[in-house]
Amino acid sequence: MSVSDGRVGAADDRGTWVAFALLVLFAGGNAVAVRLSNAGLPPFWGATLRFGAAALVFWVLVALRGLALPKGRALAGAVLYGILSVGLAYAFLYWGLLRAPASLAGAMLAFVPLLTLFFAWAHGLEELRWQGLAGALVATVGVLIGVVGGFQGALHVPSVLALLAGVACIAESSIVFKLFPKSDPLVTNALSLSVGTPFLALLSRLAGEAWALPSTPRAWGAVGYLVLIGSVVVFYLYLRILSRWTATAASYAFLLMPVATVLIAAWLLGEAITLPFLIGAALVLAGVWLGAIRSAPQVAELTCAEMPSKAMC
Repeated sequence: MSVSDGRVGAADDRGTWVAFALLVLFAGGNAVAVRLSNAGLPPFWGATLRFGAAALVFWVLVALRGLALPKGRALAGAVLYGILSVGLAYAFLYWGLLRAPASLAGAMLAFVPLLTLFFAWAHGLEELRWQGLAGALVATVGVLIGVVGGFQGALHVPSVLALLAGVACIAESSIVFKLFPKSDPLVTNALSLSVGTPFLALLSRLAGEAWALPSTPRAWGAVGYLVLIGSVVVFYLYLRILSRWTATAASYAFLLMPVATVLIAAWLLGEAITLPFLIGAALVLAGVWLGAIRSAPQVAELTCAEMPSKAMC
């Protein structure tokens, strides 16, 4: 398997695996940074500030590199990707987090690969591979054990449904990215963030939040990380990976992110690492190996001749 024959294999694209590892690490730090940011900023306004600033950074990079804006279906795809991945997804997730525990939100993200697998199959983009399904299920169980742990108490059903809707939007956005003609990741991110951020700004206004800048060095540091690393770098890495792997294979990053979050929180915030976490982390790694690493065809990009549906070729 080689790049020259139209496929991207794991052994031939080590750079993508490095990008995958960095994506998991940097995105895992986002939850810690959001927690620090929320201590000084209202949540929806904090998200608006984060993604608005990230959009500005992307536009500067687009201008410096002289990149052309997409047209036609490519432009429509970037806009739809932004509505789903930023506007609707984060609106649902942030609203759900008003009443739901953060551990539950982290566990819900584990369903991204499962939903991506089924959405990709429903759109005719990928075949339904049972090994990938088994791996996603094993890793999801690991996240539920390790992240939720001993969570107890009544759940606010609308909040849970909002979290699920946000997860579904994330999964569908990766399918949209694959179905439409691709643009440069910098341009796609600039457009998607510009389209999605107004959704969060409107939600912030409806919630009656005060719009103000961070007031402490710690809050500024958290926002700086969320803008430059947690948004600009993470979003770019994700689209780079998504351009080379199938949507399902790329989505396995969401299974490893909660594990990285717990490790980073233990290091920076002194949070304890429990036995359920160790057991869950082992299951996550086993599931990722089974579904994304051992299942090599799921990492490779299908050619037009191999796609179940050739409508988008």
